[in-house]
Amino acid sequence: MRAFDTKLPIDTVLDELAASLRERPNAVLVAPPGAGKTTRVPLALLDQPWAKGGKLILLEPRRLAARGAANRMAQTLGERVGETVGLRVRLGSKIGPKTRIEVVTEGVFARMILDDPALDGVAAVLFDEFHERSLDADFGLALALDAQAGLREDLRILVMSATLDGARVARLLGEAPVIESQGRAFPVETRYRGRDPLKRIEDQVTEAVLLALNEQAGSLLVFLPGQGEIRRVEERLRERIREASVEIAPLYGALDQAEQDRAVLPAPKGRRKVVLATAIAETSLTIEGVRVVIDSGLARVPVYEPDIGVTRLETRRVSRAAADQRRGRAGRTEPGICYRLWEEAGTGALEAFARPEILSADLAPLLLDCAAWGVTDPTSLAFLDTPPAPALKEARALLTALHALDGDGRITPEGKALQALPLPPRLARMVVAAAGFGQASSAAELAALLVERGLGGDAIDLAERLERLGRERGGRAADMRRLAEGWARSAEKARPKLRELALSPGLLLALAYPDRIARARSAGSGQYLLANGRGAALEPSQRLAREPWLVVAEVTGAAQQARIMAAVAITEADILWLAGEGLAPFTIEERSEVTFERAARALRVRAIRRYGALLLAERPLPVEASLDNAMALAGGIAALGIGLLPWTKAQMQLRERVAFLRRAMLASGSDNPWPDLTDEGLGPDASTWLTPHLLGRASLAAIQASDLEAALAELLPWDLKRRLDAEAPTHFTAPTGSNLAVDYAAEAGPTISVRVQELFGLGLHPALAGGRVPLVLELLSPGHKPIQITRDLPGFWRGSWSAVKSEMKGRYPRHPWPDDPAAAPPTTRAKPRGT
Repeated sequence: MRAFDTKLPIDTVLDELAASLRERPNAVLVAPPGAGKTTRVPLALLDQPWAKGGKLILLEPRRLAARGAANRMAQTLGERVGETVGLRVRLGSKIGPKTRIEVVTEGVFARMILDDPALDGVAAVLFDEFHERSLDADFGLALALDAQAGLREDLRILVMSATLDGARVARLLGEAPVIESQGRAFPVETRYRGRDPLKRIEDQVTEAVLLALNEQAGSLLVFLPGQGEIRRVEERLRERIREASVEIAPLYGALDQAEQDRAVLPAPKGRRKVVLATAIAETSLTIEGVRVVIDSGLARVPVYEPDIGVTRLETRRVSRAAADQRRGRAGRTEPGICYRLWEEAGTGALEAFARPEILSADLAPLLLDCAAWGVTDPTSLAFLDTPPAPALKEARALLTALHALDGDGRITPEGKALQALPLPPRLARMVVAAAGFGQASSAAELAALLVERGLGGDAIDLAERLERLGRERGGRAADMRRLAEGWARSAEKARPKLRELALSPGLLLALAYPDRIARARSAGSGQYLLANGRGAALEPSQRLAREPWLVVAEVTGAAQQARIMAAVAITEADILWLAGEGLAPFTIEERSEVTFERAARALRVRAIRRYGALLLAERPLPVEASLDNAMALAGGIAALGIGLLPWTKAQMQLRERVAFLRRAMLASGSDNPWPDLTDEGLGPDASTWLTPHLLGRASLAAIQASDLEAALAELLPWDLKRRLDAEAPTHFTAPTGSNLAVDYAAEAGPTISVRVQELFGLGLHPALAGGRVPLVLELLSPGHKPIQITRDLPGFWRGSWSAVKSEMKGRYPRHPWPDDPAAAPPTTRAKPRGT
């Protein structure tokens, strides 16, 4: 075992780890932050017998961590990076003929193993900080295990992490041994400051930083969800901190290497540093001098929506494991303190571990890489978490639409051209398709902006960022331009130029995101509708918000409040060209469209041209006499309310009579033949019963009572109409011969109003519905004033009549008021004078 001058906590388990890997090919190492696993384990394993003549590949989740690990190991050996310890990242590699340890980012390793499945010359692959569970790490491990099983039985695989479900990973690695290091962490005091939901997180973080600077010694590491919050906190702190001894240093992935290094390096003697960082500083990174951590408890994570194929950024609470990692940053070199901007009780509600990216990511890159590996079903590989079926289905649909996969899920020549570029499939397709028009270089530069955050600035308008990139002379810009040139050359080999065309940035981006072409809902509003049917918005103050057409590359926030983060203008002519060339998932659809306008209560027919959900053009057309149009009118009227139809009084009474008999039949429990002719009953089925009678009608105003008469006739067959007249007649014939209309809409039930003298001699109470329901009688005085309501006329004669008679006789002395009205003759007249 190699000896080291400086002792680290991890040293106590290095012998056990080495012995385990001599006996078995796989192992899991769990060690807390600061134990030294990242920089000590590769060096310790370098001289093992199984490693002789082979390289060790160390995977890191981020470029910053990879550079830091390579530099630290090289310093330990008294060398520079590029000698024994090499570095391989997207923006530059330092690999020499003597290199035995290669520190690579997880994405780079995925490309390495796809290009060389046997990993010739590699003795071991070490997955560091595996708990972050990036898609590239999960995929890289799955491929490494597959290669080990089929091609390289001698390959060693070591999974390392500070916070990890070691037993679960060990099962994935074939019941590999789990080796744990207790590490050495200095004590960290935790203080909970709570969170005011009414205040911006930037303001609360600023207050916590000022408090900590006043209360504590040493430098501060402040965790914020993203670049925007970092910049706003930086502005606030610069306004309020006057001490020259305090240095404010942002730290996020889009910064140049020099700016990142400035944040990580220890503060000069006599000075303090406030590092404002994203989750980039959670792991594999020690910032010297930091003994205070301020944790907002938030992180920004990509969330993929498979139903629309959009990855959006969402701010979420961190997991307990991530919170512990952040807290541990304060105790790496001395006792520290951690301020948490939430209540202590809230810690228990946090998820135990971060959600693996494979469960919420766009799986199109994974599926294409699997196809290149020779696997059509990713679930057959050894993943710790199975890729979700909906995301796989959407990924397969996208790659099939891009002609990257055939019907059986195998990679096509087009797919191989896309997979050869180290870009997401959509962007690879943009570069390859642009090559056919001599525009591969322009497309590759645009792709570079989208994969390398912060390149060309942070403007939402990608055309503006492209222009700035052309003027930038920094190292990162130059490196990305060189990288883009390589992508362009690769694309030009795969797709020979067909013809030379000048393609705008909008048209180039539409080659990648044809489903995210967007149209302004109204001029200057900043509100846009995307071709895939979703909405997104820009601040109206943005210059880009004045554009009628955009192509959207990136959105953030929930669907109801999605904000456009990267886009570029496009013209309608470009959209027509794109669809005409067959380069979009949508064709230009030309058809007539019938809509019902609620305000006008009428049909509107338009000839329209659409691209997906977007309306390109329209012109009015006359409403033809067709069943489809009649059905649209019926549906529109039903939505407004059946009661708005021009029902006559007789038609309304017929509907009420049927409704009465329907209720009566339901109450009896018998089979009910009566249709439901109420508004509620007719509305849902209007397209069936009303449509045939609206042929040639274009509006509610054009519908006539005769149309409804014909409709009712069909709804009520002849046999029921006959029963209706018998069981629910329109009128009641009084003993005097008067025909009195029955009010079937009355609240008390079917009712007639009748002067009491006209019912003299009636000994039985009249009834409806075959005698089952008594007719409600509103008895009137000779002056047509109500005197009694009854459902039992014989009972009224025997009971209340005497009191009514006494009162009425005084008011109407000339009218008959017999003692026995059941035996008296009915009359409509008063008594002759003098009688």
